[in-house]
Amino acid sequence: TASGDIGTADACYTWGGTLREGSSGEAVRQLQIRVAGYPGTGNQIAIDGAFGPATKAAVTRFQAAYGLAADGIAGPATFNKIYQLQKNDCTPVNFTYAELNRCNSDWSGGKVSAATARANALVTMWKLQAMRHAMGDRPITVNGGFRSVSCNSAVGGAANSRHMYGHAADLGAGSQGFCALAQAARNHGFTEILGPGYPGHNDHTHVAGGSGRFWSAPSCGI
Repeated sequence: TASGDIGTADACYTWGGTLREGSSGEAVRQLQIRVAGYPGTGNQIAIDGAFGPATKAAVTRFQAAYGLAADGIAGPATFNKIYQLQKNDCTPVNFTYAELNRCNSDWSGGKVSAATARANALVTMWKLQAMRHAMGDRPITVNGGFRSVSCNSAVGGAANSRHMYGHAADLGAGSQGFCALAQAARNHGFTEILGPGYPGHNDHTHVAGGSGRFWSAPSCGI
């Protein structure tokens, strides 16, 4: 399509027009999912369909990260970048639902409905995509995500583990190392970060969204 048009680039979702502070509705909610990884250090944006100051700031950071005009207004350039980054199932190009669920095929049996767990995992993937881009576009290894209550028990997970909500991902060291991953996660909407020095987390970095904030990776200065 011409540079000024908003084209349909995949089968996931197509935005119909420009969104800015004060906009609301499903189009805003869909945008918030895609920019969830750009809330600013220590923050998390609400996926609530209301385009407020936090969403504007997240859109601005997303735009800056990809070299777009950073005005906090989501128009054709912003949407076309999102289309480049997403697959037909709405996942970001470098992550998959399968990676985020090594437990079962249907996302059932957790602490929330299967649909909610899957939706939470999608937000987590977009946060990981932002973090991956910020770390030089090097691959991030995901060794697990969603767990049913039974899968969580089988691996000795915490009774209140965010894995059972679809919010969490366990990351391998990759080329970045556990500490660099934990440190970067602070900037990309992860309210729970557990890594080296925290009991049971010397062999992976755990990142999750959700309410509250708990960061502990003492060996990494967190």
